[in-house]
Amino acid sequence: MTGEVPDTYVRERSKDGRRDLRYPEAPAPLAVPVYDNHCHLEIADGEIGLSLDEQLDRAVSAGIAGVVQASGDIESSRWAVAAAEAHPRVLAAVAIHPNDAPVYAAAGRLDEALAAIDELAAHPRARAIGETGLDYFRTPEAAETGTAERRAQHASFEAHIALAKKHGIALQIHDRDAHRDVLDALARVGAPERTVFHCFSGDAEMAREAAEGGYWLSFAGNLTFKNAQNLRDALAVTPRERILVETDAPFLTPVPHRGRPNAPYLVPVTVRFMAAELGVEVDDLCARLAANTLDVYGAF
Repeated sequence: MTGEVPDTYVRERSKDGRRDLRYPEAPAPLAVPVYDNHCHLEIADGEIGLSLDEQLDRAVSAGIAGVVQASGDIESSRWAVAAAEAHPRVLAAVAIHPNDAPVYAAAGRLDEALAAIDELAAHPRARAIGETGLDYFRTPEAAETGTAERRAQHASFEAHIALAKKHGIALQIHDRDAHRDVLDALARVGAPERTVFHCFSGDAEMAREAAEGGYWLSFAGNLTFKNAQNLRDALAVTPRERILVETDAPFLTPVPHRGRPNAPYLVPVTVRFMAAELGVEVDDLCARLAANTLDVYGAF
């Protein structure tokens, strides 16, 4: 560790009574280390939130060599850079989340927020702009407010694409119920050289199109969910050199721990599931996933 990260969290995940707040038991460690391509360790979860040091110690014990800490607003982006500066096993991704872009825009602060991300992206430990993209799940398609919110999302997304190209770093895309518009935007303005669909949520047809575009597809714990056959179909047709793995922690905890707090040390659960689906050896898949991560983000 080369510095200190504030112990305070940017935010805390809801702790309603419907969730089991115990962190799952650790899986058997991977023999060949991999990386968690996307997580949110600034969000406190569980009965007792784990510190960044605790998260990373557990991750290393499970065979996770490093993590990419993603962001969604100015504050979490600053936290990500501080974490990456302090820990050699952390790289930062900085951005304004598509659900936050309309909030900044309504306050007249979107340009200010994008300028802050531009400044943070210049840090040598910031290796991606993310997460950015389009989210139509929470944005109404009709009504004047929905139209304004979608305009703000599109403007923010295109600005983030430009920042990734300006700084020569990767782009991590959040795409929820907006597959066609995300792909069309990338084609229209020109995608960065290294573009990742974080928590890929499309089907096999979209996976083929994304891979043909030269994009990487990152799969999370929801790949293991019973109702996620579309994701398993997508994984099956994705070229091995375009596959990444992530947790999106503390969200999307893989089966059999679904609903409990997620963390990078649980990556092996998803990796072993992926290997079984693909019919490959776990060690071989791990080597491929690690190489893909370094191709996208560079050395840790």
